[in-house]
Amino acid sequence: MALRLMTAIAGDQALRNLWYALLLAGMLAMLAAGAPAQDADEAYSATVKVDATADNAAAAREAARVDGQRRALTAVIERLSGSSETGKPPKLDDKTITDMVASFEVANERMSAVRYVADVTFHFRPSKVRRLVRVTESAPAEGGSKGSAEGGGKSSAEGGGKPPVESSNRAVVVVPVYKDGSNLVLWDDPNAWRAAWSQRSAGSGHLVLPLGDAGDVAAIDAEKAGSGKPEALTAIAQRNRGSEAVVALATPRRQGANIVGLDVTVKRYHSGRLVDTQGRSFDSEPAESEADLLRRAADAVAADIESGAKRDAGAGSDQPASLAVTVPINSLGEWVQVRDRLASVSAIRKIDLLSLSRQEAKLEVKYIGSQDQLKSSLAEVSLDLGGGDPVWRIQPAGGTSGR
Repeated sequence: MALRLMTAIAGDQALRNLWYALLLAGMLAMLAAGAPAQDADEAYSATVKVDATADNAAAAREAARVDGQRRALTAVIERLSGSSETGKPPKLDDKTITDMVASFEVANERMSAVRYVADVTFHFRPSKVRRLVRVTESAPAEGGSKGSAEGGGKSSAEGGGKPPVESSNRAVVVVPVYKDGSNLVLWDDPNAWRAAWSQRSAGSGHLVLPLGDAGDVAAIDAEKAGSGKPEALTAIAQRNRGSEAVVALATPRRQGANIVGLDVTVKRYHSGRLVDTQGRSFDSEPAESEADLLRRAADAVAADIESGAKRDAGAGSDQPASLAVTVPINSLGEWVQVRDRLASVSAIRKIDLLSLSRQEAKLEVKYIGSQDQLKSSLAEVSLDLGGGDPVWRIQPAGGTSGR
């Protein structure tokens, strides 16, 4: 009896072991089958950083989604085709691309009244992407066929490619600092000047207003912006995908408790280096509120910055130029001091001494950038550029020769 019981127990244990083995084998088979499927799904997914500005947050978010899905699709096709050259998708409208998206996930989302920033992962429908890849790979590289016309080198808005690099590189990050009395504010509330900038319309899209999140606050504060700290200005520009930072310092003029005007100093920095300084003053109009004055000033200053950026882009901010100048001096020692300061200006590439007397030195200064940029660079070493064609003058700031 005991033997039969032990045999029965052993038999049951064997069955249980067999069942566990079959269950484990089934689970392993499911995992093995699921891994390629998961890898396949990942092959049709891409994560992109989106950053869009529009008249309001909703419009900015929609513009970011549309641009993001197009760039994500391009990344997926390039990955599948194994080449950035053959991986250009044919011309597709936004609705067609939207229909190809199975789902998307959003992370690191930030937004202001007119801007939207996030990391978005788009998951595309494999069957539709595979059909698209076949069309892309079969399209001729050149020629006048329909496939070539659709798949040729269109802009990102037309051909699904990445946004033009120049667009991001020309972005100007605006840092609006408000100085009311001895109080200097940037991120702290209230900052009516920053509020005026956030309520602006989108404009050309070249100006970017930081959101003021933890990363922005860590990058720069009001004091660093006001004093032009290179590291802080470079950090805030890079964080907001810009190549330049503009510190717009607004100081109200008051009569008692009422604001009667606003003085704005605009300093533009490239890679943390001061390249231009401008100033504007605004008088209050009858029955104009403080908020309306600040908004009017923000719109006007923004227009000035954008026109300056377009002018520099058209002229080529890194293009070489030369200027014939006269340096008034009282002694040879004074000329040596001015010469040494000129040699320390990074924008100046070469100085040719044309003539030297006891009263003046005549030079040809070869530099890169605009004359405004040269003037700002000279100001950093306490030199003034004055006059105009045909006679330009460089002399120590304030008319003195001391450093």
